[in-house]
Amino acid sequence: MLIRMHTFPVAARFLALLALLPATPAYSAALDWPQYRGPHGDGSARGSQPPVEWSESKNVRWSTPIPGKGWASPVIGRGRIWIATATEDGRELSVLTLDAASGAVQRTQKLFDVAAPQFCHKFNSYASPTPVLEPDRVYVTFGSPGTAALDADSGQVLWERRDFECNHYRGAGSSPILHGNLLIMNFDGSDHQYVVALDKTTGKTAWQVQRSIDFKDLGPDGKPMTEGDFRKAFSTPHVADIDGVPTLLSQGAKATYAYLPATGEELWRVEERGNHSASTRPVLGLGMVFIPTGFSQGQLLAIRPGKKGEVLDANAETAGSTQLQIAWRSKRSVPKKPSLILHEGLLFGIEDGGVATCWDARTGETLWNERIGGNHSASPLLAAGRIYFFTEEGKGVVVAASREFKRLAENTLGDGFMASPSVTGNALVLRSRTHLYRIED
Repeated sequence: MLIRMHTFPVAARFLALLALLPATPAYSAALDWPQYRGPHGDGSARGSQPPVEWSESKNVRWSTPIPGKGWASPVIGRGRIWIATATEDGRELSVLTLDAASGAVQRTQKLFDVAAPQFCHKFNSYASPTPVLEPDRVYVTFGSPGTAALDADSGQVLWERRDFECNHYRGAGSSPILHGNLLIMNFDGSDHQYVVALDKTTGKTAWQVQRSIDFKDLGPDGKPMTEGDFRKAFSTPHVADIDGVPTLLSQGAKATYAYLPATGEELWRVEERGNHSASTRPVLGLGMVFIPTGFSQGQLLAIRPGKKGEVLDANAETAGSTQLQIAWRSKRSVPKKPSLILHEGLLFGIEDGGVATCWDARTGETLWNERIGGNHSASPLLAAGRIYFFTEEGKGVVVAASREFKRLAENTLGDGFMASPSVTGNALVLRSRTHLYRIED
């Protein structure tokens, strides 16, 4: 294990020791958008009133060119924005700090040089994982090429890790999360599939657990196939309290797993072997976990969590006598890359090709299914009773978060959105392919 620790002042060391004490996963009110999909990890901006309409000449408070290429979302707190980026060839991996009020770049910091970058599909980028933020620290990962913890004020590197083995095959995509004193990351590549938790203070490995399901279909020669696409995933994990037990929900290539976040012990899993490249973050509510299963013949599953040791085949017609069950499933217009939105008993999703759907989250009944157009990689946003969708072509479509479909606005800006939106106050912070925008009335 290679950990590079960087010296920092005595006072900071004292705070680091305090950070070793048990902590609950809570974000400071000063952190507007501290992680992928916001403070709750579900794409909701509670209490925010962002604008419904914008254009190049309307409601753009500022726009700032962002060098390089990256699909990571901005994270925002204490009046600053952090955003990961990379050179297109993946040889230089960096993080930028901007002033949230003016959009001025305060610091451009190269974190890693990569002599021989892995292959990355042109649709992806070498800076797709979103950082995660605390009041005094920001954690940035680019997958196996490197992970670092930075002092949020000075940018000083406190520790870094470059020893995780994983062939991301088409580029990394899973974002890190924080839980208590742990920084948790998924690594699902063509060669290795595992989840790792680091002590966020020191960068040392607290635990690492291998996925218990792998792609092992036999090829024509009778030997196990190792096709990379069928072994990788890009999903971001999520910690939730389920029946009074903190539970880490983590989606791999062939199953959705529940772990104890303190130890990595597997609790239960739902196997879904017909698909691959799961890319969303789980959404929870109404006693269920909602996940799209990925590419190939993907489906949307509403999972009732199980008891320790239970295993379920997601394609089974009946759940048997286990507590772990599929409450309902849908195969129509299921997202592959964009995550879901849950709001007041309604589940919203956008299929990658531009068809939006509203399901009754309790029953799975399709309430509406409408083509809004465009191609979609970014996850939608919920704010002020509205759903915001952003297309790869630069459109922002706003619809009512209701049982009846109602299109409220269609806006055009920039050169296309691959990154998911962020929010500060009543403003949208949007990363296009080349710029960062603050959209505000």
